[in-house]
Amino acid sequence: MSTPVPSGRPRESHPGDDAARTAAGRARWSAQYSRSRIREADFTTLSQLPVQPVYGPPDDHDYPNFDAIGWPGEFPFTRGLYATGYRGRTWTIRQFAGFGNARQTNERYKMILGHGGGGLSVAFDMPTLMGYDSDSPKALGEVGHCGVAVDSAADMEILFADIPLEDVTTSMTISGPAIPVFCMYLVAAERQGADISKLDGTLQTDIFKEYIAQKEWLFGPEPHLRLIGDLMEYCVEHIPAYKPLSVSGYHIREAGSTAAQELAFTLADGFGYVELGLSRGLDVDVFAPGLSFFFDAHIDFFEEIAKFRAARRIWARWMRDVYGAKTDRAQWLRFHTQTAGVSLTAQQPYNNVVRTAVEALAAVLGATNSLHTNALDETLALPTEQSAEIALRTQQVLMEETGVANVADPLGGSWYVEALTDKLEAEAEAIFAKIKHMGGGDERQHEIGPMASGILRGIEDGWFMSEIAESAFRYQVALEKDDKLVVGVNCHTSTISGELEVMRVSHQVEVEQVQELSERRTARDDAAVKAALEDLSVLARSQANLIPVMLDAVRAEATLGEICDALRAEWGEYREPARF
Repeated sequence: MSTPVPSGRPRESHPGDDAARTAAGRARWSAQYSRSRIREADFTTLSQLPVQPVYGPPDDHDYPNFDAIGWPGEFPFTRGLYATGYRGRTWTIRQFAGFGNARQTNERYKMILGHGGGGLSVAFDMPTLMGYDSDSPKALGEVGHCGVAVDSAADMEILFADIPLEDVTTSMTISGPAIPVFCMYLVAAERQGADISKLDGTLQTDIFKEYIAQKEWLFGPEPHLRLIGDLMEYCVEHIPAYKPLSVSGYHIREAGSTAAQELAFTLADGFGYVELGLSRGLDVDVFAPGLSFFFDAHIDFFEEIAKFRAARRIWARWMRDVYGAKTDRAQWLRFHTQTAGVSLTAQQPYNNVVRTAVEALAAVLGATNSLHTNALDETLALPTEQSAEIALRTQQVLMEETGVANVADPLGGSWYVEALTDKLEAEAEAIFAKIKHMGGGDERQHEIGPMASGILRGIEDGWFMSEIAESAFRYQVALEKDDKLVVGVNCHTSTISGELEVMRVSHQVEVEQVQELSERRTARDDAAVKAALEDLSVLARSQANLIPVMLDAVRAEATLGEICDALRAEWGEYREPARF
């Protein structure tokens, strides 16, 4: 596999060539736009001035290397995936929510959908994220606190009660036990009477970033990759619209990385999963559209916009030139964005509304496909209904009032933005080279590919962790020296604001969840559960796809902890090596 040359680098050209290419590109874009569906909206400024759907250099103007910027909807997709930009379809408002038990979260979902949210994103509590049941000693005091508790398919049924899963896209932010949780989602959909083949949504599943940043794993990397490969195969065959992998840079950035590291580590992980799919014999043009991405929108406005634009360009080029993807859909980098939780401050928390609005605007100007806006109180506790509504309204103000959805990539051609885009692209390419070099002598590269083996080696050697730690340290030093300023923290610290009222999850939630779990265990067919778990254990020792047998266990009401424990017994638990 050869490494492509960054498209931001200058190329040789002759007078008039660039102008001719610009004119030809505009003609192609115009033809594509004319064939597209445009939503009903007023595409004028507040003063009723008409605006064009896209802007670029005049046809008779020489703009060196304009191919690297190009037109929306055209390779390398720097300016967006669609010729229409948001004129065809606005981004999906996908608010991340989950707390307490499934009934409480179901009510919050209905509130979000009723107030104009376009999709759901499930936040799970810590025991669920780690593959433990609510009655596990390791779950004590954590049930329902940072997300919703899900122990079995019965909880998933309640979570989506009166929300037709066939009609709404659902994202689930979970990686370690993602596959058994996904099976519970499928069983809940079955019990609703949904056509499983029509389900659409996203499962995070990204285990690489867990070892790199978030630290929520169950087993060693290889068993997790085996499960991910099983899921990719299953979705390609049975649920073609569903996206079984959301490659997550968000947690890498929240751990302290730079924008360039977030960009590079995330895309490298994505390339690793492409290599995993290829190693399974899957067609890249079939499975690659099932990969999506999840980025952080941080507070440095222009750097974030450039990061999103560079990400699309890099991904398209590598998918075409390295992995042989032929279709646009297989070359597209589709991504969800969440505003930066780490940028929120406990001091003067109302300032967080401003931070979130700026970060959300950067995501939109970077052409995100869906967006979550953080609530002002999330640095202190789970959002209240009022703060969740403000976060939702932030997106709606951007969408309905600001005019940002009228023009595709309105900052395209900005000297500053294009220079930043090229710079981040070059830094990312340098990091890719390091990762591939780390895997150069690894025997696994012949099994799963050079990028995947480099990632595994970097995880085992602690390279990713040390790189992020160093970046986080540099930022903290700059903060303490007042080289970097945060309003309300190390500047403008006086305030008239009082303390904020925050939401607390009652311990009664845990008591009731444990009681309900006990009642479900009493009511189920224990023999069926035992048989299904034994089948799972046996097949875990083979090369068979584990999704069907896991679905059988879930249908029998096996719990998340029981399924994960059966696999832990076969594959062992992962312990991160101590490093000093």
